[in-house]
Amino acid sequence: MDRFSGKRILITGGSSGMGLAGAQRIAREGGDVIITGLNQDHLDEAAARLPAGTLVLSNDAAAPDAAQDLAARIEHLGGLDGLWLNAGYADVAAATATTAEFFDRMMGANVRGPVLQMARLGGLLKPGASVVVSASTSAYEGVAATGIYAATKGALISLARCWATAFAVQGIRVNSLIPGPIDTRLRDFMSVDARRGFEAGVLARVPLNRVGSADEAAAVALFLLSDDASYVTGSQYFVDGGLALH
Repeated sequence: MDRFSGKRILITGGSSGMGLAGAQRIAREGGDVIITGLNQDHLDEAAARLPAGTLVLSNDAAAPDAAQDLAARIEHLGGLDGLWLNAGYADVAAATATTAEFFDRMMGANVRGPVLQMARLGGLLKPGASVVVSASTSAYEGVAATGIYAATKGALISLARCWATAFAVQGIRVNSLIPGPIDTRLRDFMSVDARRGFEAGVLARVPLNRVGSADEAAAVALFLLSDDASYVTGSQYFVDGGLALH
């Protein structure tokens, strides 16, 4: 397949997990991919797994000037055919233990980051381009300890719908990817025992009774980024093994 031949796609948070899986597939399908990340070890690993010359950029989505810096580093390339806003992180806290610092840090990375990225990078999108926004089934699950994280992902779902309207006049599509339990580094902040317990609780509600792979999530994102989804905008695509059914 050469769905991305002649196309340039930027993936924020593309140094591991779903983003890296998508970057590798875009490269295999003839595309020119740019990825960003924060962890230098992950960026180095990603660079080794992508074609020589792939633009691999260190960029902290939570920083107020990150979007401006990112745009300045790529605007000379001639525009983007696709943008996957995938950067973000997860953390947990009891409702009675949430602090202003915890709230501000997560909102800064997961909501303000993509908002500023769309504000600045939106001007680099070519007519007919596609944007994918990574949300999460956490927005629907109602799990007590994930309240702030869930709120950030709920905000992104609403933002993506508004962006779909705002950019439609340019023929630019915007859709949400809503992964459930996917095997990525997202829960690496947990201890091994805590992670096993959390995942066991989630899997008990997944009809397919397994964790999804990064490749499976990336496949849906790439469908939305490609011309195969040319009449799809403002939609939410669940990749969750059926978790949201409950």
